[in-house]
Amino acid sequence: MTDNRLGEYLRARRELAQPADVGLPDGFGRRRVPGLRREEVAMLAGVSADYYVRLEQGRDKHPSEQVIEALAGVLGLDDDGVAHVRELARPARRRRRAPSRPERVSDGIQLLLDGWTSTPALVLGRRLDVLAVNALGASVASCSAPGVNQVRAVFLDPDARELYPDWDAVAAEAVASLRAAAGADLDDPALTDLVGELSLKSDEFRRLWARHDVRPKTSGTKRFRHPLVGELTLRYESLAVNGAPGQLIVAYHAEPGSPSEQAIALLSSTITRPAGGKPAADERSRV
Repeated sequence: MTDNRLGEYLRARRELAQPADVGLPDGFGRRRVPGLRREEVAMLAGVSADYYVRLEQGRDKHPSEQVIEALAGVLGLDDDGVAHVRELARPARRRRRAPSRPERVSDGIQLLLDGWTSTPALVLGRRLDVLAVNALGASVASCSAPGVNQVRAVFLDPDARELYPDWDAVAAEAVASLRAAAGADLDDPALTDLVGELSLKSDEFRRLWARHDVRPKTSGTKRFRHPLVGELTLRYESLAVNGAPGQLIVAYHAEPGSPSEQAIALLSSTITRPAGGKPAADERSRV
């Protein structure tokens, strides 16, 4: 977490790029560094080697749109990666950081979640903290309890590898989603503390964070191993909460007619709801 965020990102992506990906033979010269050389990136992008070195070193932080597009092609960046470079290259406005306020979910959003009795759902904050969850969402995964940071849970909870059969993919997605959620605002003290803690305690997190992968949490498929109903394969969709910047509603659903749909129905039937249909407070936070 330094002021040279664009340079760090370009360096990380350059080291991951392979010569064969850009049409260079594997034995092109004697390589003492992983990935591509700076001169190779500059040549392929059509910029001077000195200019590209200045970008990586942070002596030039605002490349033009044409340069961004050229570098994206050489480094194999997807749309999310290109958007991230644009964000990092945007001139920062000097502003005084306001004291951080606790993220809260409105009563209306909580009522919406509670009304989805057959849909596991939760609300995540800008650092992927669980801010709210409905009873079924809390029953599906232990990392969905209010107050739990999902990235911390993936890497530090000893039960995470049992919960997620595809732990490696879940871990990579969690780190990339955290990068995307943070954007260029890596000065957030709570985010700095979270990244520092995980970097000290988890070699896997430290390796993945150094890759600078960026992938917003939008949609996908995730597998869970549940002690009561067995393995669940669920798709998820993420929806931004208007009026609450950084908050996402994440709703899970199973393929119609699938064993996972039947398992979710069984799990839902085990949740006790009062006559009004709203689960008790302890059910909403049960893990």
